[in-house]
Amino acid sequence: MKMDMNALLKQAQEMQQQMAEAQAAAKDEIAEASAGGGMVTAKANGAGELVELRIDPRAIDPEDPEMLGDMVLAAANEALRAAAQAVEAKLRSQMPDLGALGLGM
Repeated sequence: MKMDMNALLKQAQEMQQQMAEAQAAAKDEIAEASAGGGMVTAKANGAGELVELRIDPRAIDPEDPEMLGDMVLAAANEALRAAAQAVEAKLRSQMPDLGALGLGM
């Protein structure tokens, strides 16, 4: 099967453009997670940035500051993971079938 290199290059450029657009749109993907029964809530975007952190005043225990720290870390890490997964799923859905390009994938 003969490959048309110009067509292949054009498709590669189109894919690159689609990826750039998807990466730009990643900032719009927002994921939310909570810890401590909702006492701490974090929101993160697809660019890997925390965009919001809410702490219920009842979560602030002067006798146990480590617990609050643990809840903040848990909520933030889960929100970042969820945002990354959402972006990955979106990118996968926008990827063309590489087998159709004759790349055998």
